Amino acid sequence: MAERKVSRRGLLTGGAAAAGGLAAGGYAIRRSTEPAGPSGPPALRAGGPAPAVEPFHGVHQAGIATPPQTYAAFVGLDLRPGTSREALGRLMRLLTDDARRLTAGRAGLADAQPELADLPARLTVTFGFGPGLFEAAKLERSRPGTELPRFRIDRLEDRWSGGDLLVQLCADDGVTLAHALRLIVKDARDFGTVRWTQRGFRRAAQPQGQTQRNLMGQLDGTVQPPDLDRSVWIRDGPGWLRGGTLMVLRRISMDLEKWDEADEGAKEFAMGRRIKDGSPLTGRAEHDDPDLTAVDRLGFPVISEVAHVRLSRAADPSLRILRRGYNYDEAIDVDGVSDSGLLFVSYQADLARQFVPIQRRLAETDQLNLWTTPIGSAVFVLPPGCGPGGWIGETLLG
Repeated sequence: MAERKVSRRGLLTGGAAAAGGLAAGGYAIRRSTEPAGPSGPPALRAGGPAPAVEPFHGVHQAGIATPPQTYAAFVGLDLRPGTSREALGRLMRLLTDDARRLTAGRAGLADAQPELADLPARLTVTFGFGPGLFEAAKLERSRPGTELPRFRIDRLEDRWSGGDLLVQLCADDGVTLAHALRLIVKDARDFGTVRWTQRGFRRAAQPQGQTQRNLMGQLDGTVQPPDLDRSVWIRDGPGWLRGGTLMVLRRISMDLEKWDEADEGAKEFAMGRRIKDGSPLTGRAEHDDPDLTAVDRLGFPVISEVAHVRLSRAADPSLRILRRGYNYDEAIDVDGVSDSGLLFVSYQADLARQFVPIQRRLAETDQLNLWTTPIGSAVFVLPPGCGPGGWIGETLLG
């Protein structure tokens, strides 16, 4: 029997119905120009590599607006029964000290391999609090809204979901990252157990200023919020959280075998963008605004009603989410099929206003649902940063 190829024509005639009926993923590939200046995400530095040290101290935690590094590891921990607010304070003092030292290229206090700490490689360590931490500390009333609805495309697995405490580590060197990960998890053993570990990567040799591609070959993450103070950093609500943010981590499995069978027209129809350069089907360059009103000679929308770029678009710039995605590629089975996908990471000040509406639209009719499936999901509250004499979480647990 001949293999069936997915074509643009097939998607035009039946794609919307198929997308609505299939269980698959819907991650937001954001598109727009990132403005220069202090209000936008830091641009990649021209003229050479970024500094080896990323500052740990500050109003906000590092690793959020920091230019993304090559490698990432996300660790979700479950607190041990009986862990009190006082114990959590001790834990966060200990982990903050580890992070402060490691990101500066210094060994941790109980570091058995101190020589592995002398290359910081832009290491950042970022901490987040899950619902269980607030319950353990008896601070449920202090927790902002972090509940996500169950989206119709979700096929979530416990082994990739939930968690009481998050540690996000990013670096430009794999050995630096592995060493920091092991030291921090080792120091947390008395307080919690590892629920999951998720590792990701990006292109190390990506030219300055160019958008990364994911494993489907798409330019991923062009649109970012123009003003992080309006979109990412929390300015209202509990005083302890001001300067922090909310993080969503979604593990998106990609059916690359099926994606390989689609022709270029079908892929571009699903995206609403050209694969080669990321330009919208109504434009010529990646950062051109898509014209969602344009129609072809037959009267069909040039950018389909089920195209990802249309559904993921937030017309109000303040409602955009900050993206920091990483690819994963775990293994290849005996038939040569890879376990691959995307660690979708977003940061936003308000889940209900920013993340949930976008994800609902994507879950209903996004054409990319034909090839992607969310298999993990977790939400964490990321507290603000700290000064040289402080520790992460002191505004809540201190």
